[in-house]
Amino acid sequence: MPRLSEVIAALENLWPAERAESWDAVGTVVGDPDQEVTRVLFAVDPVQEIVDEAVKLGADLLVTHHPLYLRGTTTVAASHFKGRVVHTLIKNDIALHVAHTNADTADPGVSDALAGALDLRVVGPLVPDPADPSGRRGLGRICELDHPVTVRELAARAAARLPATAQGIRVAGDPETTVRTIAVSGGSGDSLFDAVRASGVDAFLTADLRHHPASEAVSHTPLALLDAAHWATEWPWCEQAAAQLDEISDRHDWNLRVHVSKTVTDPWTSHSPSPGAPN
Repeated sequence: MPRLSEVIAALENLWPAERAESWDAVGTVVGDPDQEVTRVLFAVDPVQEIVDEAVKLGADLLVTHHPLYLRGTTTVAASHFKGRVVHTLIKNDIALHVAHTNADTADPGVSDALAGALDLRVVGPLVPDPADPSGRRGLGRICELDHPVTVRELAARAAARLPATAQGIRVAGDPETTVRTIAVSGGSGDSLFDAVRASGVDAFLTADLRHHPASEAVSHTPLALLDAAHWATEWPWCEQAAAQLDEISDRHDWNLRVHVSKTVTDPWTSHSPSPGAPN
């Protein structure tokens, strides 16, 4: 069986920590480098429900997309919910490793997984990484569809292909507009509107769109917006990342058992549509 340090080295090769944003908190949060790893669980959020799932599964390593302590902390007391996560992990010999913005810009990265879930053909990054000579890394992806569809049809596809959430898919713009090209970005994406407009795509699929940026986008351009739940747009990365680690495990004859959590950790739990609201 590989040691944790060996598995982490493989993960760091996929998503180098130095490619994370300066404000981010990635890498190994807890774990003994010398402990053996036999079972790995991938998930979006390092919340108690996921940690309990890792315990039940008998995982030695939990890999999440979102950091546990994004802005640092002065305590890991179990009286706080994040401290309780740390205590549970350590008591059960489970390591925690985070790949966040370094996984967003990777090749393949979070947005590649999102595009793949919707059967979109990736053309290139929305915001290229200037440090990548191949021009394949970067934030978001510009994609083409195999054949044109309406915004309504594309939204229905996203709702069917992404994990079910209370929010579903919100749409801004004419639902009958034809879409041939689309930009996608897993997670919060309204900071990318300038790049989306410059790309000339017909639509933009992302999450966490705020009122004013979305209003400006549809008021001044024919761009259609598809706003999905943050968790749902990033969950496909877990399957992609698990497949990458499976391939590494086979290559090294590690015989790791790699799992993807299907537990929904989107914080929104229900939705009541307004009477008479448009479909």
